[in-house]
Amino acid sequence: MIGIVMKLYHSMIRVRDLEKSLEFYSGFLGLQEVRRHDLGDEATLVFLSDEDRNYFIELTYNKDGRDYELGTQFGHLAFLTLDLDSVIEDVKAKGQWFRESKPGNPSRYIFVKDPDGYDIEILQAQ
Repeated sequence: MIGIVMKLYHSMIRVRDLEKSLEFYSGFLGLQEVRRHDLGDEATLVFLSDEDRNYFIELTYNKDGRDYELGTQFGHLAFLTLDLDSVIEDVKAKGQWFRESKPGNPSRYIFVKDPDGYDIEILQAQ
């Protein structure tokens, strides 16, 4: 077990039509867009939250035209930590696979896999 306290930060789902999804999550459910990150020709990420920012949902729109079946749209769970370096040390000590954010990325994070192969993102709190 990693000895660093973490809290669930966001869940990510892939969407086919970003505007329709925003109408549903914002217009119907009342979530507010708090951040948008455009990755050029690759994707657009939109983070939504409740008014108290208790949780976030990341809508990922991939621009390559791929389609999804129900079940393949789920992306990852994200956890927030105050000490990502200690988490990385622990992951390395256990010999667990991980992928780290690229240098210069404004967010610092790693991805690990759970036993079933689902992606788990661990972000450094800012």
